[in-house]
Amino acid sequence: MAKQTDDIMLLKGHTFTENTFHHLSEMDLDRIYMDYNATTPLEPEVTQAITEALQEAWGNPSSNYIAGAKAKAIINRSRENVARMVGGRAEDILFTSGGTEANNLVLHTAVEHFRRNRRAAEQSEGLPHIITSTVEHDSVQLVAEHLQREGKADVTFVPVCKTTARVEVEDIVAAVRPNTCLISIMLANNETGVIMPVQEICQRIKSLNKQHERLRILLHTDAAQALGKVAVDVCELGVDYLTIVGHKFYAPRIGALYVSGPGTRTPLYPMLFGGGQERNFRPGTENTPMIAGLGKAAELVTANLSDYQRHMQSIKLYLEERLRAIFKERIHFNSHYPGSDILPNTCNVSILGPTLQGWRVLSNCRRLLASVGAACHSDSGNRPSHILLSCGVPSEVAANALRLSVGRGTTREDVDAVVEDLKETVQLLEEMN
Repeated sequence: MAKQTDDIMLLKGHTFTENTFHHLSEMDLDRIYMDYNATTPLEPEVTQAITEALQEAWGNPSSNYIAGAKAKAIINRSRENVARMVGGRAEDILFTSGGTEANNLVLHTAVEHFRRNRRAAEQSEGLPHIITSTVEHDSVQLVAEHLQREGKADVTFVPVCKTTARVEVEDIVAAVRPNTCLISIMLANNETGVIMPVQEICQRIKSLNKQHERLRILLHTDAAQALGKVAVDVCELGVDYLTIVGHKFYAPRIGALYVSGPGTRTPLYPMLFGGGQERNFRPGTENTPMIAGLGKAAELVTANLSDYQRHMQSIKLYLEERLRAIFKERIHFNSHYPGSDILPNTCNVSILGPTLQGWRVLSNCRRLLASVGAACHSDSGNRPSHILLSCGVPSEVAANALRLSVGRGTTREDVDAVVEDLKETVQLLEEMN
């Protein structure tokens, strides 16, 4: 049980002041958070960077007086830190409100680029064609569906292989048409943790781009789930665009978009128009405190990634080991696929039994805080995850899924407590039945 001190630990990575303590129930203080794929708390250094920016760099970054100059300097430093985290250049980083805006901007750009340049590529007849997968985040999938519904683009949703849960390179290449303008494949899936073969896809598509006189196929990956967990290098991947989401790696809810030479090597067309900030690609007075937080979080990832990765991998393996020991043949891991690399922190698991649907288990757990899948699908009722179904998980197994994602501060003691909590909850539900 947490003690009442100057700083009270509510969840791993969450600190509350003494004033907050009086508003927390005893049950809240006992909770253990394992939903880091949904969102992460702020690192203390990130909170400090935000606070300092709020206090000292409150000026408009476009102004010349001291507070404005400080804001501009913070933004420039943060841009460099974010670029370093993904192996790019500072001038290739554009700050956005989050991953959703960044993803929308990429799809908007691809369609607009095709429209403006189709005369230069006479064989590119018809609507612009986008290729993506059936397991993308809604901020890609729903945008693609909207463009298709409005008659602005044709879209091919390539299914993942039911053996590997990956989108296969050959399937992507086979889907290419003369009018294909964009391929958008996530770097790692938020539910299964499966890492997609983005580098291999980019290599094959770049060869196609060279072989044919055609409008270049643009390459995008949403790296939201990968950053802060595995090494990400835009040059190695070979992408034109990469989406960065702060609140997945202990930064605030702000994002960025990597663009390889925005407006020069790689097209970028704004969706917003205003005061000219972010080189007119994303205007609006910069959110200096959140940008400061993003930059500090990126700096921490660059300095400590191997330690973060090693710790999360160790804790996840221990979690899987304890689940096997307790539930034996009743456990099914929805994040294990032969030949596929998996994020070091993600364990998607089903405890088999007719009354053990994921939502039911979680609503009866006394300590565990987790989810049954993507947080953006939390209002989809009790239906099995379409991601897991796409990966070949049987419906009755997918219905029981729990997505347990550990963080930098998760301990073995946390794992022991969570597994005991799950054991007691399963016994309770089966006795009730």
